[in-house]
Amino acid sequence: MALSFEDKTLIEILDENCRIDLNKYVDSVRSPQSGAVATFAGTTRDTFDGKVVVELRYEAYVPMAVRRLKSICSSARSTWNLDSIAVAHRLGPVPVGDSSVFVAVSAVHRSDALDACKYIIDELKASVPIWKKEVYENGEVWKENCEFLERMGPSPSPSPSKGCCRSKVRVAEIDGPDHMESPEAETLDKGQNGKSVVDVARK
Repeated sequence: MALSFEDKTLIEILDENCRIDLNKYVDSVRSPQSGAVATFAGTTRDTFDGKVVVELRYEAYVPMAVRRLKSICSSARSTWNLDSIAVAHRLGPVPVGDSSVFVAVSAVHRSDALDACKYIIDELKASVPIWKKEVYENGEVWKENCEFLERMGPSPSPSPSKGCCRSKVRVAEIDGPDHMESPEAETLDKGQNGKSVVDVARK
C-alpha cells in the first residue's frame, strides 16, 4: 500500500545539543521510485564581516515553526512531483562546522528535487519563526533575517547589510565597558516567551 504525503514528510525541530544526523534524513527520503535526492545543509561558518565566530545559537517558537514547515512542504508538493521530504533544524548552540538546518527531497527527476529543495530552504528562511544569535570571540549579536523582513515588511530601524543577515537587537562587547541595546530588544524577548523547547512531527 502506498504511503500518504503526510507519511512521506518528516519535520523535526531538534533539542539543544542534538546534532543533525545527515544520513538519517537522506535515508528517510530514499526510495526505489526516486531517481534523485537533493539536499541542503546550512553550516556555521567561522567568520562574519571580519569577526571570528565561535558558534550560532538558535531559538524558535516551535509550534508555529512546525505548522509553517508543514505548509511549506505541502506547497512544494503541489508545485513539483515529489516523493519524500525531510526538514530538520537545530535549537541551541551550533559550533563552527556543524549543521543547523538540513533539507532532503526525493523525486523521480532531478529538476523537481533541486527546485523543491531550494524553495523549501528559501521559504524556511523567509517565514519560519526561528531566531539566530551569532556569538563572536568578543561579543554577540542577534541577527536580522532580511528575507523574513522583506516578507513581513520593512524594519523600523534598517541597518546596512552585505548578506542575508544583519544585526537585530544587541551587541555586547565582552572585553569592553560598553553594552549596546536597541529599542527592539524588549519586543524580540517578549516574542520568544512561552515557546516550546522541542517538537518532532511526522505529518
